[in-house]
Amino acid sequence: MENEEIKNEELENEEKKTNVESIDTYKNEIEELNDRNKRLLAEFENFKKRSDKEREKLYGIIIGDIITLMLPVMDNLDKAAEAKTEDINYKEGVVMVIKQFSDSLKNFGLEEIETVGKKFDPELHEAVNHIEDSNKGEKEIVEVYRKGYKLGTKVIRHAMVTVAN
Repeated sequence: MENEEIKNEELENEEKKTNVESIDTYKNEIEELNDRNKRLLAEFENFKKRSDKEREKLYGIIIGDIITLMLPVMDNLDKAAEAKTEDINYKEGVVMVIKQFSDSLKNFGLEEIETVGKKFDPELHEAVNHIEDSNKGEKEIVEVYRKGYKLGTKVIRHAMVTVAN
């Protein structure tokens, strides 16, 4: 009987040993799966961030292209407002359309580049004429031929200007 008890005890010990080994194996598998899951989650988060940045960049490019195509329309509306006419209602209507169109473009982040009275900046302005005037400062802009615009920090059209001195 003692032999049987010893054998049973040995069997129980082996079973316990096997169970402990199985538990350790499962624990290792669980840790590996958790680690893999965390890595996949981190990769997915990075992918989402990259995708968002690319989408924003593409959106900015598309908006810039569309606004660039609309700027000649704005120029022509400005010319229509400057044209001499006897019809006051017509002129007021054109000015209202310019304001509405300008406000719509500003909602997309469009800003007009400051010109007259400012110092010439080749990043923002394109000099098409130069004059000498002792009453003006060095590289001071005195006249605008075509308005320039920025979209955020990006210049989408340089202002064409006359520069003094």
